[in-house]
Amino acid sequence: MKLDEGEPLPASGSFSGLAMMGGAMSVNDDLPWIAPMLDLVRQSIASGVPVIGHCLGGQLLSRALGGHVTRNPVKEIGWGVVRMLDTPLAPAWGPAESFLSYHWHGETFSLPESAKRIWSSAHCENQAFVVGNSIGMQCHIEMTAAMIENWCETGASEIEENLLLSPAVQTPQQMRENIAPKLDALHHVADAVYNRWLQGVTTNGT
Repeated sequence: MKLDEGEPLPASGSFSGLAMMGGAMSVNDDLPWIAPMLDLVRQSIASGVPVIGHCLGGQLLSRALGGHVTRNPVKEIGWGVVRMLDTPLAPAWGPAESFLSYHWHGETFSLPESAKRIWSSAHCENQAFVVGNSIGMQCHIEMTAAMIENWCETGASEIEENLLLSPAVQTPQQMRENIAPKLDALHHVADAVYNRWLQGVTTNGT
């Protein structure tokens, strides 16, 4: 669904899992599709349909469940370590230890009342949370080399404006260094997270 291009939302109950990706907009923007999207997320959670959110998608999940989205202390753009919290729930959702992830955000979500934090980082306390069979993430585990190149091109001015303002912003060249092994390791993390999330999709059986 490309909601920002006017594509309609699916009817609640017509799918067995809801996956939300990132976007340049903010959950706090006055856009016509945000309120209906939040309603769909709430309906999905209430009916046991697993939801997964990446960056903006994680912020939508947080907001739908009563959380807030505010400015992060600094922007995170590029590679950065995500720390897995020492809780029984964290390793059940994918990686067995801390990992290097990709980031591109200036905002952050709070934890909804029913959520449990599982990941954190030096520059963003809430990197991922779990609610039942759903997960919201601030970082980007879905990246490819082509996506990174595209984002560096379209976001060149944002990178330049923030290089001296944030210790968590990298140059495009820094992002390209050793990119193949970094992406390979990140894809293993993504596979583990998605496989765990899909267990809920299969169980739901809608």
